[in-house]
Amino acid sequence: MEDINSKFTHLFSVISSKSFLNMEALGGEIPFFISAYDATQELEVRESIKLLKNKLKTSGIEVLEINIYDIVCEILEEKGGMDRMFQAEKGKSKDKFMRALQSTLNIHQILMPKIKEKIEQAGAKVYLLTGIGLVFPYIRSHNVLNNLQNVAKDSPTVAFFPGEYNGQTLNLFGLLKDDNYYRAFNIEKTETKL
Repeated sequence: MEDINSKFTHLFSVISSKSFLNMEALGGEIPFFISAYDATQELEVRESIKLLKNKLKTSGIEVLEINIYDIVCEILEEKGGMDRMFQAEKGKSKDKFMRALQSTLNIHQILMPKIKEKIEQAGAKVYLLTGIGLVFPYIRSHNVLNNLQNVAKDSPTVAFFPGEYNGQTLNLFGLLKDDNYYRAFNIEKTETKL
Protein backbone atom coordinates (compact mmCIF):
# COMPACT_ATOMS: atom_id res chain seq x y z
CA MET A 1 0.00 0.00 0.00
CA GLU A 2 1.23 3.42 -0.97
CA ASP A 3 1.60 6.20 1.59
CA ILE A 4 -1.12 8.56 0.33
CA ASN A 5 0.04 11.48 2.49
CA SER A 6 3.52 11.35 0.97
CA LYS A 7 2.05 10.97 -2.51
CA PHE A 8 -0.11 14.08 -2.15
CA THR A 9 2.68 16.10 -0.51
CA HIS A 10 4.76 15.35 -3.63
CA LEU A 11 1.81 16.18 -5.92
CA PHE A 12 1.28 19.55 -4.26
CA SER A 13 4.98 20.32 -4.51
CA VAL A 14 5.09 19.50 -8.23
CA ILE A 15 1.74 21.01 -9.24
CA SER A 16 2.30 24.29 -7.37
CA SER A 17 5.72 24.90 -8.95
CA LYS A 18 5.93 27.70 -11.50
CA SER A 19 7.69 25.52 -14.06
CA PHE A 20 4.87 22.95 -13.89
CA LEU A 21 2.16 25.58 -14.24
CA ASN A 22 4.06 27.25 -17.11
CA MET A 23 4.46 23.83 -18.80
CA GLU A 24 8.23 24.17 -19.07
CA ALA A 25 10.63 21.30 -19.75
CA LEU A 26 8.07 19.17 -21.58
CA GLY A 27 10.14 18.83 -24.73
CA GLY A 28 7.18 19.68 -26.95
CA GLU A 29 5.01 16.97 -25.39
CA ILE A 30 1.45 17.58 -24.24
CA PRO A 31 1.09 18.64 -20.58
CA PHE A 32 -0.49 15.37 -19.40
CA PHE A 33 0.49 13.58 -16.23
CA ILE A 34 -0.75 10.31 -14.71
CA SER A 35 -0.98 9.75 -10.97
CA ALA A 36 -1.65 6.05 -10.58
CA TYR A 37 -2.83 4.60 -7.29
CA ASP A 38 -4.01 1.30 -5.85
CA ALA A 39 -7.76 1.06 -6.47
CA THR A 40 -8.26 -0.25 -2.93
CA GLN A 41 -7.23 3.23 -1.72
CA GLU A 42 -9.96 4.97 -3.76
CA LEU A 43 -11.75 6.61 -0.82
CA GLU A 44 -8.51 7.90 0.71
CA VAL A 45 -7.42 9.25 -2.69
CA ARG A 46 -10.77 11.02 -3.22
CA GLU A 47 -10.44 12.74 0.14
CA SER A 48 -6.83 13.68 -0.60
CA ILE A 49 -7.85 15.17 -3.97
CA LYS A 50 -10.32 17.44 -2.14
CA LEU A 51 -7.57 18.55 0.23
CA LEU A 52 -5.14 19.06 -2.67
CA LYS A 53 -7.67 21.26 -4.50
CA ASN A 54 -8.20 23.37 -1.38
CA LYS A 55 -4.47 23.71 -0.75
CA LEU A 56 -3.82 24.75 -4.37
CA LYS A 57 -6.70 27.24 -4.28
CA THR A 58 -5.37 28.71 -1.03
CA SER A 59 -2.02 29.12 -2.83
CA GLY A 60 -3.76 31.11 -5.57
CA ILE A 61 -3.85 28.29 -8.13
CA GLU A 62 -7.26 27.86 -9.74
CA VAL A 63 -8.11 24.17 -10.24
CA LEU A 64 -10.78 22.49 -12.33
CA GLU A 65 -11.68 18.95 -11.34
CA ILE A 66 -12.97 17.08 -14.38
CA ASN A 67 -14.83 14.20 -12.77
CA ILE A 68 -15.79 11.96 -15.69
CA TYR A 69 -18.44 10.13 -13.64
CA ASP A 70 -20.16 13.38 -12.61
CA ILE A 71 -20.10 14.63 -16.21
CA VAL A 72 -21.58 11.34 -17.45
CA CYS A 73 -24.40 11.63 -14.88
CA GLU A 74 -25.00 15.24 -15.94
CA ILE A 75 -25.22 14.21 -19.62
CA LEU A 76 -27.58 11.32 -18.84
CA GLU A 77 -29.85 13.66 -16.86
CA GLU A 78 -29.92 16.07 -19.82
CA LYS A 79 -30.75 13.17 -22.18
CA GLY A 80 -33.89 12.12 -20.34
CA GLY A 81 -32.78 11.25 -16.84
CA MET A 82 -31.28 8.32 -15.02
CA ASP A 83 -34.64 6.59 -14.62
CA ARG A 84 -34.87 6.36 -18.40
CA MET A 85 -31.43 4.73 -18.48
CA PHE A 86 -32.38 2.27 -15.73
CA GLN A 87 -35.45 1.28 -17.74
CA ALA A 88 -33.34 0.84 -20.89
CA GLU A 89 -30.93 -1.37 -18.95
CA LYS A 90 -33.76 -3.66 -17.83
CA GLY A 91 -35.05 -4.15 -21.35
CA LYS A 92 -31.78 -4.82 -23.19
CA SER A 93 -28.98 -7.33 -23.15
CA LYS A 94 -25.72 -6.17 -21.58
CA ASP A 95 -24.10 -5.68 -24.99
CA LYS A 96 -27.03 -3.71 -26.42
CA PHE A 97 -27.25 -1.56 -23.31
CA MET A 98 -23.50 -0.88 -23.41
CA ARG A 99 -23.72 0.20 -27.06
CA ALA A 100 -26.74 2.41 -26.30
CA LEU A 101 -24.94 4.02 -23.37
CA GLN A 102 -21.78 4.58 -25.39
CA SER A 103 -23.86 6.12 -28.18
CA THR A 104 -25.60 8.45 -25.72
CA LEU A 105 -22.23 9.50 -24.32
CA ASN A 106 -20.43 9.67 -27.69
CA ILE A 107 -16.93 10.72 -26.77
CA HIS A 108 -16.40 12.96 -29.82
CA GLN A 109 -19.81 14.60 -30.16
CA ILE A 110 -21.05 14.76 -26.57
CA LEU A 111 -18.50 14.03 -23.83
CA MET A 112 -15.53 16.06 -25.12
CA PRO A 113 -17.64 19.12 -26.05
CA LYS A 114 -19.10 19.04 -22.51
CA ILE A 115 -15.61 18.90 -21.00
CA LYS A 116 -14.41 21.65 -23.33
CA GLU A 117 -17.29 23.85 -22.18
CA LYS A 118 -16.34 23.30 -18.53
CA ILE A 119 -12.68 24.08 -19.26
CA GLU A 120 -13.55 27.30 -21.09
CA GLN A 121 -15.83 28.46 -18.27
CA ALA A 122 -13.30 27.69 -15.53
CA GLY A 123 -10.13 29.50 -16.63
CA ALA A 124 -8.15 27.12 -14.40
CA LYS A 125 -4.37 26.84 -14.23
CA VAL A 126 -4.49 23.06 -13.75
CA TYR A 127 -7.00 20.30 -14.49
CA LEU A 128 -7.49 17.23 -12.31
CA LEU A 129 -9.10 14.32 -14.13
CA THR A 130 -10.98 12.00 -11.75
CA GLY A 131 -13.70 9.35 -11.87
CA ILE A 132 -11.90 7.17 -14.43
CA GLY A 133 -12.58 3.89 -12.62
CA LEU A 134 -16.24 4.74 -12.06
CA VAL A 135 -17.05 4.94 -15.78
CA PHE A 136 -15.44 1.64 -16.77
CA PRO A 137 -16.33 -0.26 -19.00
CA TYR A 138 -18.56 2.10 -21.01
CA ILE A 139 -15.85 4.76 -21.22
CA ARG A 140 -12.25 3.63 -21.50
CA SER A 141 -9.43 5.66 -19.97
CA HIS A 142 -7.21 5.67 -23.08
CA ASN A 143 -10.14 7.07 -25.14
CA VAL A 144 -10.63 9.89 -22.66
CA LEU A 145 -6.92 10.71 -22.52
CA ASN A 146 -6.42 10.55 -26.29
CA ASN A 147 -9.37 12.85 -26.93
CA LEU A 148 -8.76 15.16 -24.00
CA GLN A 149 -5.39 16.23 -25.38
CA ASN A 150 -7.24 18.22 -28.06
CA VAL A 151 -9.38 20.00 -25.49
CA ALA A 152 -7.17 20.42 -22.40
CA LYS A 153 -3.96 21.82 -23.84
CA ASP A 154 -3.81 25.28 -22.27
CA SER A 155 -3.04 24.04 -18.75
CA PRO A 156 -1.45 20.89 -17.33
CA THR A 157 -3.74 17.92 -16.69
CA VAL A 158 -3.19 15.39 -13.91
CA ALA A 159 -5.22 12.21 -14.38
CA PHE A 160 -5.84 10.15 -11.24
CA PHE A 161 -5.77 6.57 -12.45
CA PRO A 162 -6.90 3.61 -10.28
CA GLY A 163 -4.33 1.10 -11.42
CA GLU A 164 -0.82 1.09 -12.81
CA TYR A 165 0.99 3.24 -15.35
CA ASN A 166 4.52 2.34 -16.40
CA GLY A 167 4.97 5.22 -18.85
CA GLN A 168 3.56 3.18 -21.74
CA THR A 169 0.66 1.04 -20.60
CA LEU A 170 -2.41 1.79 -18.51
CA ASN A 171 -3.47 -1.17 -16.38
CA LEU A 172 -6.87 -0.38 -14.85
CA PHE A 173 -7.35 -1.67 -11.29
CA GLY A 174 -4.03 -3.49 -11.72
CA LEU A 175 -6.01 -6.15 -13.60
CA LEU A 176 -7.14 -4.87 -17.00
CA LYS A 177 -4.61 -3.84 -19.61
CA ASP A 178 -5.97 -0.91 -21.58
CA ASP A 179 -4.56 0.18 -24.92
CA ASN A 180 -1.08 1.63 -24.83
CA TYR A 181 -0.90 5.29 -23.94
CA TYR A 182 2.50 6.93 -24.39
CA ARG A 183 1.68 10.61 -24.23
CA ALA A 184 1.62 11.22 -20.47
CA PHE A 185 4.34 11.66 -17.90
CA ASN A 186 4.28 9.67 -14.67
CA ILE A 187 3.92 12.49 -12.15
CA GLU A 188 5.31 10.29 -9.37
CA LYS A 189 8.65 10.38 -11.22
CA THR A 190 8.47 14.12 -11.84
CA GLU A 191 10.93 16.19 -9.87
CA THR A 192 9.66 19.23 -8.00
CA LYS A 193 11.82 21.49 -10.15
CA LEU A 194 9.79 20.65 -13.29
